[in-house]
Amino acid sequence: MPRIRNLLFLLIIVGFIWFRYGDNYQTAGIDNVWQEMQSDFQAVKESPVVTSAVNNIRFQIERLYSMITDDQEEISAPPQVETPKLDQPDKQRFSIHNVEITDTKDEVEKLLGEAKRTSINEYGVEWHTYHEQYQNFIMVAYNSDNQVAGLFTNQDLIRSTSDIRLGSTKDEVNNQLDEPLDSIQKGFVKYRINDDSEQDTYLIDENYVTIFYDVHQNNSVAAVQIISKQLENQKEDYFAKASSDLADGLEYQLFDLTNAARTKFEQPLLDWHEESRNTAENHSKDMAVQNYFSHTNLDGQSPFDRLEEDNITFRMAGENLAAGQSSSIFAHQGLMNSKGHRENILKSEFRLMSVGVAFNEDDQPFYTETYLTK
Repeated sequence: MPRIRNLLFLLIIVGFIWFRYGDNYQTAGIDNVWQEMQSDFQAVKESPVVTSAVNNIRFQIERLYSMITDDQEEISAPPQVETPKLDQPDKQRFSIHNVEITDTKDEVEKLLGEAKRTSINEYGVEWHTYHEQYQNFIMVAYNSDNQVAGLFTNQDLIRSTSDIRLGSTKDEVNNQLDEPLDSIQKGFVKYRINDDSEQDTYLIDENYVTIFYDVHQNNSVAAVQIISKQLENQKEDYFAKASSDLADGLEYQLFDLTNAARTKFEQPLLDWHEESRNTAENHSKDMAVQNYFSHTNLDGQSPFDRLEEDNITFRMAGENLAAGQSSSIFAHQGLMNSKGHRENILKSEFRLMSVGVAFNEDDQPFYTETYLTK
């Protein structure tokens, strides 16, 4: 099978060379053509734009090869689990999976069972992730009294006394809620929020409620995060203080958020790929230290080059990058609103994923997601 792929690549190269140099060969001969090819090759090596284009062509060849050989294992989305009966909240304006801010951990786990994963978040507490094969997906954060202080979902688990739920339009939300906030105070500094149309944050019932919209589905409600004012005030700056534990937490949260999104759109789940995690982390670290943001690093290496350098084999690969978002949730929702990144997140052909997070000197996270098919 690799011979078919190599033959495809060779035919494309030969076709390109003849298209580019055929006329010159007929008029000037092989020596002049060779000199022109050397000059062009040097220009390609020094042009990140051309390098990026070549890498994209290579990706499409890999995809074509997979389609022709049709030897990829067919994997479908997990079978549907029962959807819970959702009640209107009785203490707060919003609830998620019948859980409200100030509920106790015992009450939550009596309802949802034990968490599938716990990981440190930007507030210095843990996100507890509950789901059934990433269906009925909810993230819950608890305060020191084991009361719910944070909630998130990107699935149809949202209920409110204002009848806002997954799929509600932005106009419907605006008609039900007051004006969104434009900033949050941290010490003596006001941090601007809601700078774009992709999400709005409101102060409701002493909670910061952020409603995320899906720009690819008519600006409908795609997800909701609720953070108690007390928990938000524990975070002194916009970015949390960098640590290896926080990096690990953000990485696993992005993996879980991706699978929750794939389940929502009926795509097969991804497995965690530990072998490529270091490749992703190194690229995030390089961007953070060298102060750039690109799929092509300063040495001209593409995502494919970096994987091959680390001896990671693959038939198909993709990469998503994010920077500037304070959390995994904001990073993920931003990627879902970017067409190319969204395609990677939801691509049915991908089977594996790893995530690498690193911080610059200002504690700003840089996120690299690697998608693979072996």
